[in-house]
Amino acid sequence: MNQITEDFEPQIVAFCCRYCAYAAADLAGSSRIQYPPNVKIVLLPCSGKVDELYLLKAFEAGADGVYVAGCLEGTCHFLTGNLRAKKRVQYVKSLLDEVGIGGERLEMYNLSSAEGQRFAEIAREMTERIRALGPSPLNQRKSKEGAIK
Repeated sequence: MNQITEDFEPQIVAFCCRYCAYAAADLAGSSRIQYPPNVKIVLLPCSGKVDELYLLKAFEAGADGVYVAGCLEGTCHFLTGNLRAKKRVQYVKSLLDEVGIGGERLEMYNLSSAEGQRFAEIAREMTERIRALGPSPLNQRKSKEGAIK
């Protein structure tokens, strides 16, 4: 294992719907349930509002991993928003595989507002997954370009 991967602390962006996932994150915080501080939450009115470009821009901006968290299937406050988000995530995963970043760096989760503990588990799970994968190929490319200059 080289020095870069030993010291690697992944940057993760979590796109969370207001009614369930963000409320679960809030519950985790108010219950003092620990989860990795490298997970940055982006509040969305509904997971269905996540756009393919948002997901791709998160990687471009330096995220090593990204996940979308929405309501449980069948309980979306906007009826089918989480189902639209799931389709978008699947599409972007295939794009990430095609361009060599890796679709496993992106995931979709469903949880209720009462699942603060589950939110923390997801944050830990994604952090460990991305830590095992190492830095995003985009970030590795950027650091090499910076070293060349």
